[in-house]
Amino acid sequence: MHIGNNYSTKEVLFWTRKDIYLLLVISSIPVVLYQIFDLKWIAIPWLPVALLGTAVAFMVGFKNNAAYDRTWEARKIWGAIVNFSRTWGLMVKDYISNKHAEHKLSEAELHQIRLELMNRHFAWLAALRYQLREAKPWEGIYKEYNAEFKSKRFSVHEQESEMADTLRPYLSASELEHIMNKSNKAAQIIALQSSHVRRLFDDGYIEDFRHMEMEKILAELYNQQGGSERIKIFHIHGSLRR
Repeated sequence: MHIGNNYSTKEVLFWTRKDIYLLLVISSIPVVLYQIFDLKWIAIPWLPVALLGTAVAFMVGFKNNAAYDRTWEARKIWGAIVNFSRTWGLMVKDYISNKHAEHKLSEAELHQIRLELMNRHFAWLAALRYQLREAKPWEGIYKEYNAEFKSKRFSVHEQESEMADTLRPYLSASELEHIMNKSNKAAQIIALQSSHVRRLFDDGYIEDFRHMEMEKILAELYNQQGGSERIKIFHIHGSLRR
């Protein structure tokens, strides 16, 4: 699926030129046989042509509807991730305090805790981004003509840099080593967030209600990650390729 605001005629011709050449050659063969070699028997009645055209129209309509549904679902998931990220930022900023803690922390120490939680959230966003860019065998974007078009028109950061290098500024060395040994790195980052929030609750820096609310946000982030992965791995026998 290739989405953009607009495409020039030059871009479309460049992208599809190999298909155009192939179809031109194939379509020229019956024309030459019919017109030059006078093989009139190869003529096809209009009825099967009309039936095939109707079938193709239904297939194209189905593919367009399926592609739009996937695009709209992805847009809703992205909007939900944005909203829950904002909510998480507010909770990290306002929920963590010395109010119920026996061991009081300085404002600088509280700030460091908040910074760790936010950096870990940034790491989750980056890890999810990388996971959604992983190549799947049914994805048409990695076909030769699509790869050629991409290489001349835009670059993909996730395909040109390592995930570990991107995550390193946001995670401690031990956390990064732990994450990179896991298959689903984004999910493991949320698990680290949950463990950290639980420790803050046990130490009294957040009380019971706030702990439950923060865990709800982490659960919602899990849900949105699952929705993103569902779109990533879903395909209908290749009908959504290219």
